[in-house]
Amino acid sequence: MKGRVIFEGKATGELLLSNEPMGWLGCVDPVDGMVIERGHPLEGRCVKDKILVFSSGKGSTVGSYTIYALKKNNVAPAAIICEQSEPVVAVGAIISKIPMVDLIPLTFFKNANTVSVDGEDVFLK
Repeated sequence: MKGRVIFEGKATGELLLSNEPMGWLGCVDPVDGMVIERGHPLEGRCVKDKILVFSSGKGSTVGSYTIYALKKNNVAPAAIICEQSEPVVAVGAIISKIPMVDLIPLTFFKNANTVSVDGEDVFLK
């Protein structure tokens, strides 16, 4: 499936999918990559090296720097895919050089375990 490239790159990894928006500041620990937001569907899961798929971003503009801290601490997702990008996540992906694509419906990932991103193309394995 083709999406809109926010930051071009290639990555393959295990799918980590949330139907809920993803926050960053106070929601993901930048030291270990664990989702710490209480009640979030991904609470207790680690984003490191995953193809992180979610509906959209939410929260503070400082979230861009949280994504950057994840990258600096080697615990960032391998790629980010969302239905609808917004500036916080887009800037975070760009400054962190994390491949990012949006405009891909979450239903596309229904039976996937492994996902590959290559520019605008998203493949299920």
